[in-house]
Amino acid sequence: MITTKYFFLLILIAAGLVFIVLFHWFASTYAPEEKMVVQYDSGNPDRLLSNSVRHWQTMINQEDPSLKTINFDEQLVVIYNRVPKTGSTSFVNLTYDLCRKNAFHVLHINITANMHVMSLPNQIRFVRNVTAWEAMKPAFYHGHLAYLNFAKLGVPAARPLYLNLIRKPLDRLVSYYYFLRYGDDYRPHLVRHRAGDTMTFDECVARQKPDCDPTNMWLQIPFFCGHAAECWKSGSTWALEEAKRNLVNEYFLVGVTEEMDEFVELLELALPRFFKGATEHFRKSNKSHLRKTKSKVDPLPATINQIQKSTVWQMENELYEFALEQFHFVQKKLRTPGKSTMQDFFFEKIKPNQMAAGRN
Repeated sequence: MITTKYFFLLILIAAGLVFIVLFHWFASTYAPEEKMVVQYDSGNPDRLLSNSVRHWQTMINQEDPSLKTINFDEQLVVIYNRVPKTGSTSFVNLTYDLCRKNAFHVLHINITANMHVMSLPNQIRFVRNVTAWEAMKPAFYHGHLAYLNFAKLGVPAARPLYLNLIRKPLDRLVSYYYFLRYGDDYRPHLVRHRAGDTMTFDECVARQKPDCDPTNMWLQIPFFCGHAAECWKSGSTWALEEAKRNLVNEYFLVGVTEEMDEFVELLELALPRFFKGATEHFRKSNKSHLRKTKSKVDPLPATINQIQKSTVWQMENELYEFALEQFHFVQKKLRTPGKSTMQDFFFEKIKPNQMAAGRN
C-alpha cells in the first residue's frame, strides 16, 4: 500500500518529467533557426568565412517557403554591349574560358548587318527571350548593341546587369582605321574592307578623307545613350548627358581599355559567380592582348591637335574621362580608408528581438 508521502513524491516526479518534455518541445518549435551566412575574409578576399547568425524573420520564411527559394546567382543575367575596338574580344574570350569551370552560359548577340540598334519588334523579342530563357541562366550575353532599357519594355523586375569597356576616343578611331586596312592577328587571313589602301592616318587627316573624319568617333556616346534617335546625332549634348546618366545609373561596372586588368580584378571581387579565377587566368594566359591591329602607326602631334579641335572628340573624350573617374571611384571604395583590408558591412541593432517576438 502506497503511503500518502510516497504518493505525493510520485506526483512531483511525474510533474517534473512532464515539465521537461514540454520545455524541450516548445524550445524546438519556437526557437529561432540558425542561418549560415558565407562571407569573404576582409583580410584575404580569396578565403571564405562561415558565420552562424540568427535572423528574426525565420518564422515568417517558414510560413512562406517562396521567400527562401530565391537564388540570385543562378538567375543572374549580364549583358556586355561591347563597343568595337575597345579590347572587347580579349574580355569576351576570358568569359568563354571561364564559363565551363564556373557553370554559366555565354551567348553572342548577332544582329543582321551588324546593326547597333534593334527594331522595336526585336527589342520586345530580345527582352522577353533573355528574361524567360531559364535554361540559359546564369547567362552572359555580348554583342555590338546600344544600351537597351529592359524596364521600358515591360520587365522591370528582371533587369540584367550591364557591363562595358570604354577607350580613349582617338586611340579607338586610329585602331579601327588601320584595322579596316590590315586586319589583326586574331583572324589574319580575313580580307578587310580597305585592304590594299596604304594611306596613313596622318595623310588621311591632311587630305580630309571620310575614313578619318572626327564624326567617326561618335560611337561610345551612342552605345551608352541607347536606342533614341537623338543618341545617334553627332555632337548632341543631350546624347552625351544621357550616356553619362546611363553609365552611372544603369551599368553595374564600366572599365577602361587601358586598365583592363583592374577591370577584371574588380569583377572577380564583385561577381565571383561568373569571374572566380578570372584575374589569375587573364594575367597568365595570352588573352590580355588577344587582338592586335597590324601595321598601326601612331599619329603625329599635328594630327592629334587637329582631331582634338573637333566637337565630337571633345564630347567623346568627356565621356571617357567621366567613365575613368567613376571607375577609379569604385576601385577606391574597395578598401577601408587608411588600411589595406577590404571594406565590409554588417547588420546590428536588429529590432524587434526575435525571442521576444516568439513569446508574443
